Parts: sequence; structure tokens; C-alpha cells
Amino acid sequence: MPLAAAADLGSNSFHLLVVQEENGKIRPIDRLKEPVRLAAGLAADGTLSREAMERALRCLERFGQRLKPIPRSRVRVAGTNTLRKARNTAEWIRKAEKALGHSIDVISGHEEARLIYLGVAHGADDDGRLRLVVDIGGGSTELILGRGLTPERMESLFMGCVSMSTTYFADGTITPSRLRRAELEALRELEPIAATYRSAGWQQAIGSSGTVLAVLGVAQAEGWSTNHITAGALRKIVKGLLDTGRVEKLPFRELDEDRRLVFPGGVAILSAIFQSLGIEMLEISHSALREGLIYDLLGRNSAADSREKTVQNLAEQFHIDGHQAQRVQRQALQLLEQVAAHCRLADEDRHLVSWAAHLHEIGLLISYTQYHKHGSYILHHIDMPGFSLRDQQRLAFLVRSHRRKYPGDELLLLREEDRDATFSLSLLLRIAFVLQRSRQDSPLPPIEVDAGERRWKLRFPANWLDEHPLTKADLEAETAYLEPMEFRLRFE
Repeated sequence: MPLAAAADLGSNSFHLLVVQEENGKIRPIDRLKEPVRLAAGLAADGTLSREAMERALRCLERFGQRLKPIPRSRVRVAGTNTLRKARNTAEWIRKAEKALGHSIDVISGHEEARLIYLGVAHGADDDGRLRLVVDIGGGSTELILGRGLTPERMESLFMGCVSMSTTYFADGTITPSRLRRAELEALRELEPIAATYRSAGWQQAIGSSGTVLAVLGVAQAEGWSTNHITAGALRKIVKGLLDTGRVEKLPFRELDEDRRLVFPGGVAILSAIFQSLGIEMLEISHSALREGLIYDLLGRNSAADSREKTVQNLAEQFHIDGHQAQRVQRQALQLLEQVAAHCRLADEDRHLVSWAAHLHEIGLLISYTQYHKHGSYILHHIDMPGFSLRDQQRLAFLVRSHRRKYPGDELLLLREEDRDATFSLSLLLRIAFVLQRSRQDSPLPPIEVDAGERRWKLRFPANWLDEHPLTKADLEAETAYLEPMEFRLRFE
């Protein structure tokens, strides 16, 4: 049976899950976990300490050894809250990807919530009830409402067990006032969504990941609950924290040393969630983000790619002309076939230019004037389920660069290793846009592309351009737009 793997680079721990897949089902065969505590190395100015990055890199070198036998197409690695927030990780990510042998997708909070729900839902019975999923990570907390495999509302809040423990219990002291301040901070984060979540009418609450599993372990060991967490058991754990007063003296045998350091902050958040959302009993899932990554990865290799659905939903939401989008897409893909080998374009690049073609007019809903800029802004900032922040940035750039003056400065904002391929994709989209500008279904003649180093030549049938002077004028304008990029576009 083929192997697949997912790594979750969390703010507290890094996890690796290796599975065997058969008929869409997964069977775990290996799990690795290391308490890297990345969030503890995040300074107030948003920079990550060298010590934290070195700890993380050593862990990923070990993960990389385990991943060597698994094809790149069957591995997904996701960075979460701390890697979203840190400002100085660009060089570290390059080293980390070299150690792993795989790319790292830094995902948005909403994407993290979607993947968590996907993992939990695949491990739960589908009885049609509206369920609430609670996941407390090291740097963020995700709350999701959904039915079956479909999330209906997702929130990612800026609080986690590491960040809360560092703020209120950094020296290991637990007092009633400190615990109350931590709970109030969590309640403040929950306040904008609490009424909506309470009134949604969810019928089942499920918790997942480290803090929830740690609380369950303590409650079970102390005989306060069985296979779920009750409000009463949580209150007893809170009392135990206050009676002890020191992290290192906590009497809970189930907690290892690394979990003890972040346990008070996690308990404060969970207690606030119980209070704010009116939870009396929290069921437990042993599946979460890593399993969600696996199922999403398997979907990418089938017709169930969540990114396709996202693009379709955006096209409908922004009333995009689907016929024109398809014309531009077909043209771009026809040209791509001729330059793919020379430009070293991969299957993911093929998908990316296809999605960009579908969404290149997304900004028209705002205004025709500068609509390519409006579209880029939308795609930079909207939630796009299935997309990493890196791919979302590339997609936004393709829409930004599909017409008018070429935004060379913005190309430099992409990761260095993405620039050449993205530049080539932008050329394909620009040319396809020009060729399909008439918005007519009449087929174009065969067009040949001769791709060379910093130059492309387009060959049309004899006299065709003379018979289509507007297209010729548009191509002449493109030639001028691309000259500042030291790129020569020629046509004959």
C-alpha cells in the first residue's frame, strides 16, 4: 500500500504522521513528535530567536530522514501560527526545506481551522448533527462549526497554550489573580464570536490536539472523567493548579516536563471556552490537523481538490464571466504546453495559471479601472481554503501582472525560487489575455511559441496579424511593457 505523510509545524510541538492509504482510508504506521516550543522563541517585535530556529531545524533534519522513501507528491508540510507571525524566517524556511526534502506551506488561520475540522470529521461518526470543534494549539485556538465533512464557520483566535503561559505564568508561579487574568484575556478574544457560536445550536462539542488531550489525560488519571472532559472535571483541574501554585510541583502524573510548562495557559483558555460557549461536556478526537493534511493531500490527487472548489466559489461570488475565463484558460494552457520543458514548469504551475485565468477578472466587481490591482488585493487578503499563503501570494501576483505595466518590484516580493516560474506563468497569462481580448468564441489559428533565454517569439499563420490589426497593436504594447524586465517578446 502506498505511503503518505504530513508534518504539522506547530507553535509548541512538531508532529510527523506517516500513513498507508487504501481506497481513500488511511492507517497510521508511524508518528513522531518533538516539543520544539517555537512560540516561546517569538519576541515582541515578531522576530524568532536563533535558538528556537536551531531547535526546529534539528527536529526537521530527523523528520527528513523518515520522509526520504516517500514521494514528494505524497507529503504535505504545514507551518502554523508562529511561522505565520514571525518576520525573520525566510532564510530558515529555505534551510528547513532542504533538511526535510520537501516544501513547507505556511497556512492561514482559517486554512488551519478547515484542515483541523477535516481531520476531526473523518475520525467521527457522521450523524448529521451540527458539531463544534475546539483545538487549542501553541499559538492559536481554532473553533469550527460544521456538519459531516463540511465546515460551516471557522475562527482562528490569537491565543494558544504557549503564548498564554509565557504571558501569565513565565516564572512557573500560578496564583488566582494570574489565572483569572489569563481567563479574562481568553474571554476577551472569544467575546466577538461567543454569541454567534452559542446561538448556532450545535449538538456535539469535540476537542482535539495537545492541550485537550493533556487535560483529558489528567482527568482520567485522577478519576474525574472517562473518555471525555466535563465542566466539573475541568474545574477540579483548575483547583489543582491553584492548590499547588507552581508548575514544577503539579501533582498530575500524566504531564511530561514540556507539557507542564504550557499547561496553565492551555487550561485557562479551555476554561474560558467552556464558560463562554456554555460547554458541559467535550468529546475527544485523536485526529486533527495532521490527519486533515493527509486527507486534503489525497484529495489533491483526485477530483476532490479543495482548491478547485475554492476557485469555483470565488468565481460565482464575484460574478466572473465564466466563458471568458475559460477562453483565457484554454489559450494559456495551449501556450504552456510549448514552453513547459524550457521554463521548467511543473504540474502545480499548470494548476496555478489555470486558476489565475479563472480569476483574472475578479476585481471587476469593484471597478474596471485598475481592476487587476483590485483583483490582486482581493486574492492577497481573502480566505482561500486549500491554498497555502505562498501559493495565494503567487496567484495574486499573476492576477496583478496580467495586464498593463509589468510589476517587476512585486515579483521580487515572491520567494526567490518561485520567481522564474511565476514570471513565465505571468507571460502566458498576459499573452492569452491579449489573444482572447475580443471575448469571441471563434477559434484562433495555431500559434507557435519559440522560448529562449529572456526572449519568446510567437509565430502566427501568414498575413493573420495584418488581418487582425488590433491584436497586433496589443502585442506591440506588450513588447514595450516587457522591455523594462529585460525580456524580448517578438511575433511574426
